[in-house]
Amino acid sequence: MPSTSSSTSSRALTLWLPIAGIAIVVVVVVALLLSRPDDGAAEAGDGATGTEETAGEADGAAGDGGENGTDGTAATGDPAQDIADDLEPVQPDLSAQAVQRDPEEIQAYGPVDAPAVLVVFSDYQCTYCAKWTAETLPRMRELADAGDLRIEWHDVNFYGELSERAARAAYAAGLQGAFWEFHDALYEGGTPRSASALSEDALVQLAGDLGLDTETFTTDMAAEETAQIVSDHAELGLGLGVYSTPSFVIGNSTLVGAQPVEVFEDAVAAEVARVTG
Repeated sequence: MPSTSSSTSSRALTLWLPIAGIAIVVVVVVALLLSRPDDGAAEAGDGATGTEETAGEADGAAGDGGENGTDGTAATGDPAQDIADDLEPVQPDLSAQAVQRDPEEIQAYGPVDAPAVLVVFSDYQCTYCAKWTAETLPRMRELADAGDLRIEWHDVNFYGELSERAARAAYAAGLQGAFWEFHDALYEGGTPRSASALSEDALVQLAGDLGLDTETFTTDMAAEETAQIVSDHAELGLGLGVYSTPSFVIGNSTLVGAQPVEVFEDAVAAEVARVTG
């Protein structure tokens, strides 16, 4: 007959083995949870600035949610400080590189000798470029009509073939004096056209709808000279370090993203004041 102490030890061991196993599982689970990366921190780093980068569309832009724009910081209430926050100082000669003031340029709007020049870098498949065109460009044209501003437009075509084709079409329309009408139609309703609406046939149809000579338009759109000019516009932006759209140069500063119209009004006013003294 087994001893009482041996029997008791066996029963105790039988009871503690499951408990020890559960404890080990709990420790392993806790260790795995602690070793996971902080998803919240990763998500917090994904904010955008109302721009579209070369890799694709940026959602949840601070340009829409932030009162100031590029970094989503709240407005201070001091207009001078707010515009200083939105304007990023760059190398002093950037404006000299970007501004052309070519009286023959068909993708420009406003007097060639306007005190302020707003250089725009855009893409016809860019959502925020369409938004800026609908919400802010009309006010910029008013300032240009008043003689304070010149707008110089360049397409960087980050999105590839369809963007380049649309840029060639817009330039071809410009050769018939209708660049801005064609440009606005490409962004009608504040949204870019679909891929099918950027086919060659669709663009020729749009030219016809605007009253252009479609045969001349088709020839100009396919011309080597047009392709070279469109390429030159894109190269200007890339040479200045433009990596997202829309991007802007005014004076010796840059603006990035579909910022509120007031930001651009303040930027133009500041540049006019700087130039005119």
